[in-house]
Amino acid sequence: MRTVLLTGFSPFDGAERNPSAEAVELVAAGWDRDERLVVATLPVAFERARDELARLTAEHSPALVVATGLAGGRTGLTVERVAVNLADARIPDDDGHRPAGEPLDPDGPDAYLMAGPVKAAAAAATAAGAPTGTSLTAGAYVGNAVAYHLGAWSRSASGRRAAFVHVPWDEQGPVGAPQTELAAIAAGIRAVVETFLDAPDDLVVADGPTH
Repeated sequence: MRTVLLTGFSPFDGAERNPSAEAVELVAAGWDRDERLVVATLPVAFERARDELARLTAEHSPALVVATGLAGGRTGLTVERVAVNLADARIPDDDGHRPAGEPLDPDGPDAYLMAGPVKAAAAAATAAGAPTGTSLTAGAYVGNAVAYHLGAWSRSASGRRAAFVHVPWDEQGPVGAPQTELAAIAAGIRAVVETFLDAPDDLVVADGPTH
C-alpha cells in the first residue's frame, strides 16, 4: 500500500487559524482511496518545519508528499514549480528567526524544479471547483523552505514524488482578502494529490508567465 503524506501549516503572523491545515483535515475526512493518507500540521518555523518533515518522511516512508501553505494575497490555489535555496523573511518565523538572505542548504543547488505533473494537477484542481494555476515563485519564507526540502527528498530515492500548493484565504479570511471556500480548497488539494498519484506525465501545454 502506498502512503501519501499531506501537510498544512499552523497559524502564523498573529492569525488565529490557517486554512491550509483545515483543508488537509477535510481531505483526510473524505479520503476513500486505497492509499494510506497521513496528515500533519507543520510549524511556521524554518528549522522545526525542516526537522518535522524529515521525521514524518522517515516514519511513514511516503511515495508522495504534498505540502500546502497559505499565500493570503493570491486569488486561487497555485501549484509551485520552483523552490529556491533562500531564506529571506519579511516577518520572523514562530521561533523568532528572521533570516536575511541565508541559504537553506549551503551545499545544495540554487533551486529545485518540482518534478511531476504540475500543470495536470492545476488543471484537475480547477476542474474540481478550485481555480488553480501554476507558480514560479514560492516566496522565500517557510513554505518555500519546505518545498525546497521536498525537492531534495524527492530526488534522494527513486519512485518519490512531491508537490507544494499555496492556497488563498477561505471564506473566514480577513475582510478584503481574496477568498475561496474551504470546501473548494480541499477539493482542489485532493485533485492535486490524485493527479500526482495517477498521472505518469504532465500536460504538454504552454502556460509560463511573460513577466
